Amino acid sequence: MTTTTDRRRALRARHREAIVAAARALIAEGSNEFSVDELAERADVSRRTVFNHFRSLDEIVVTVGTAELQVVVDQFLAAAAATPVGDGSRAAMFTELAETLRAAELGAAISRVSSILGGHEHDDRRGVVMTQEAFARTAASLQAEVQRRNPGADPLDVELLVTGLFNGIVVIAKRWLLETHGERSPAADQRWLELLSRLLESIRSGYLPES
Repeated sequence: MTTTTDRRRALRARHREAIVAAARALIAEGSNEFSVDELAERADVSRRTVFNHFRSLDEIVVTVGTAELQVVVDQFLAAAAATPVGDGSRAAMFTELAETLRAAELGAAISRVSSILGGHEHDDRRGVVMTQEAFARTAASLQAEVQRRNPGADPLDVELLVTGLFNGIVVIAKRWLLETHGERSPAADQRWLELLSRLLESIRSGYLPES
């Protein structure tokens, strides 16, 4: 039998989903700067309900942006499910993550994140902060999955690997957006792969087996 606690939990989940969906719709209409009243009306909840789930409007926008980057975690999990667990070494973890990053539709995801959060313009401090937070959340999620897949790995090695890769992705994403303005084309996609390969090669030596 469904308990009162279960019903409340389900209601909270529905409210949260409605708030995020409403924010996504408002952003799609042209701006990530909407009011609490606009959001609450679109989600059909009260202002108080909005702040029961999120500390600020920026946190809601970051949540929408983070969902776009979840593609990396999802593709890692899909690839992991189809391959045997590695030996937990830094080299094995790096190789698995590098293959995931190459296969992921990161260019498309970054274009969407940029349109949602901003941050690629030098004077867009708000967008920069939100973008950094979205990438940090995604890195934390991926880090947890890598650790779960490699329970014997040193947690510090896992953290250094994942955060190092994502910090590098933030750098090359900024360069890619400045060069391509986030527009999708074969040339832009190729440029993304070039920048990603350069990033992976620049840190690869730190995860090679010791000779």
